[in-house]
Order: sequence, then structure tokens, then C-alpha cells
Amino acid sequence: VAEPATKSVQFVCLVNVCRSPIAGAVFRKLVTDQNIAENWRVDSARTKRHGILMNHVARKITKEGFATFDYILCMDDSNLRDLNRKSNRVKTSKIELLGSYDPQIQLTIEDPYYGNDSDFEAVCQQCVRCCSAFLGKTH
Repeated sequence: VAEPATKSVQFVCLVNVCRSPIAGAVFRKLVTDQNIAENWRVDSARTKRHGILMNHVARKITKEGFATFDYILCMDDSNLRDLNRKSNRVKTSKIELLGSYDPQIQLTIEDPYYGNDSDFEAVCQQCVRCCSAFLGKTH
């Protein structure tokens, strides 16, 4: 019988199309590569309402998310303000900028949506740095 996940993290951005799914995928790969995936529940969500559907279904953060995730890691100051405002009565999660874990001290993970391939690559590399550091501090 598998042990239930002992820690949980939800990655959040404005629309849950670029940054938070990238961060979630990076983190899942890191914990899988370290053979600790069964110890983590990983999810992603958005702060704003948009009807964007992909293979990955974008979804809005819920009140339950604030109560059930150990960590909610967001991509920029706007996300952080939205999350803190929405969580004011149910907050049990630790809400932080994912970039606060960046060893290169880039606090904001810029939205690559209107950019090019190099912008997406920069987000991916920053997510790798931040998720690795986060995992190192929470593992």
C-alpha cells in the first residue's frame, strides 16, 4: 500500500496556461527523478477567470486550495496580492513567490505568453532553478 503524499504544493499564475503548468511539470520531474514523487501532491491553478482549454485544463484556485496545500507558489507580485486577498479567511497554506527561491535572485517569473521560444526557455530554466531550491529546502 502506497503512503499518502506528505507534502503538497500548488503553483499559481494569472491564467494557468504558461508559467504555473511549466513550474508544476518541472517540479513533478524533479521529485520523480529523486524517487520521491509519492511524497508530494503537485497541482497548478490560476488567479483570474478565463475560459481557456488545452490538453491541460486551466482552472481557478479554490478556497479549498488555501486550506489543503502546504505551499502555494506564485509567479509575480500581482499573483501574490490576489492570493493574499483571496485567502484572508481560509489561509493555512504558505503563500510565496516561486522566484523567492531563485539562486539568481529573480523574484518575478515573467509571463512568456506573448513572447518567443527563448522567453519560454527562460521561464523553464528559472522554474528549474527555483523548484530545485524549493525542493532542497523542503525535502
